[in-house]
Amino acid sequence: MPEQTPPSAVVVDGLERVFGDTRAVADVSFSVVRGAALGIVGESGSGKTTVARMLMGLLRPTSGSIQLAGVDRSAPPRTEGERRERAREIQMVFQDPYGSLDRRQTASAALTEVLRLHANLSRQQRDERVRELGDLVGLDKRRLDSLPRALSGGERQRVAIARALATGAPTIILDEAVAALDVSIQAQVLNVLRQIREATGVTYLLISHDLAVVRYLVDDVVVMKAGAIVERGTAAQVLASPEHAYTQQLRDSVPRPNWRPARRTREGAA
Repeated sequence: MPEQTPPSAVVVDGLERVFGDTRAVADVSFSVVRGAALGIVGESGSGKTTVARMLMGLLRPTSGSIQLAGVDRSAPPRTEGERRERAREIQMVFQDPYGSLDRRQTASAALTEVLRLHANLSRQQRDERVRELGDLVGLDKRRLDSLPRALSGGERQRVAIARALATGAPTIILDEAVAALDVSIQAQVLNVLRQIREATGVTYLLISHDLAVVRYLVDDVVVMKAGAIVERGTAAQVLASPEHAYTQQLRDSVPRPNWRPARRTREGAA
């Protein structure tokens, strides 16, 4: 019996977004099967975050379609009920964890609030689920009972990841989710993200300009420039042997071992 392909978690077809005279996203198409991880790569202004905002329902596509778990979600949600449905299908973890968390709420209170909205659980079951989510992202009870200001940047980002998981959404967008962290903390959070994917089968869409992060976390890559996809393939293939000149430029901009910045001349510093 032939092996069945997992169902698609996300299907984007001919997606476009125009702002006035600017075509921010131009005919973008891709699909991600359930449990896979896709990297959307490009420099600032390439259109990758605009794609993410359309997937989240924060922007309406000018044309094209979006399907989440087989359901058409091309139009943004209009009612509270539709917004909650969308939240149970896809979530986003942002670059700045401090800005995305309520500074007056402990981590456990933030997770409990999400569970009240999206899960039919008793108080005891919610408390148990909060502990499970804490274990999944590596936060103990002391940290779960802390306010964001008492947590490190990496710990705050773990709270944001746990909050996204608390909705039960099968797909999570990671929008430069480790870019604001120190390199050593980045590695810890990336390990947590890989472990979560292995344990839960969650689907990731990683928005990033950092090819080292992309290589570590995703299976496939699409490269965007000026709103359009210019290259796509497996992460190993695209990052090892890029075909498009823009992808080659992105790869060559990554510092190599023993790299040192060129000393600026007095004229160059002017």
